Amino acid sequence: MIGENFGAGGSLASRRAFLAGTGTAALLALPACSSFGGYSLVEAVRRLLQLSSERAFASLLAPNGFWDNQLARIDLPDLLGSRGGVIAQILTSVVFKDRLQRAFNNIAADGAERAAPIVADTVRTIGIDNALAILNGEPTAATSFLRGAMAGSLVELMVPALGDALRVSQEPLVGELLSGLAGVDVSALTRDISEDVDNAIWGEIGRQEIEIRDDPASTNDPVLTAVLGTL
Repeated sequence: MIGENFGAGGSLASRRAFLAGTGTAALLALPACSSFGGYSLVEAVRRLLQLSSERAFASLLAPNGFWDNQLARIDLPDLLGSRGGVIAQILTSVVFKDRLQRAFNNIAADGAERAAPIVADTVRTIGIDNALAILNGEPTAATSFLRGAMAGSLVELMVPALGDALRVSQEPLVGELLSGLAGVDVSALTRDISEDVDNAIWGEIGRQEIEIRDDPASTNDPVLTAVLGTL
């Protein structure tokens, strides 16, 4: 009997397990557009995405944000490895290569800065058909949903910003690099960087989502604490 499990002989662990199980079962029984504990599940997904993306961009746009984050750090584009001349001289010098990579990671921030408001606007306006599936999915389910909905649009948005950042970079090695690429479609280089920055952005948003799911109470958000704390 359930009452017997909560009697003097029942363990605290058993009681907690029962309460957690019944709460999760109740949540899973709800239709996707419903609410839980008076909170909208759609609103919970939206807040999860908002907080995850805000934290991700705050990290990446901090001074040396890309460079100091080993999981988000941008490598030098593969296109450079196929070139000779001055580019080969730069890349064979450990000191110069390090300087160039740091410069590329600083340039990456220009792309992320362009992407941040677009992601924020999308989070506010995107339609969420199956909030329950997202909340009950993989640790990065919300991030994957948003990235899929944006369908690579960040790459296209970042290309102009990154192209401008390359041209006005204060690192002399970047200027030498662009001179060494004379006659080459520099837009291909810019697109390579954009795709790397895109991957870094979504990777960081996903990592922030995982942290929020692991400890929703730390957000001090009543919706996230109530809904995620039940799953």
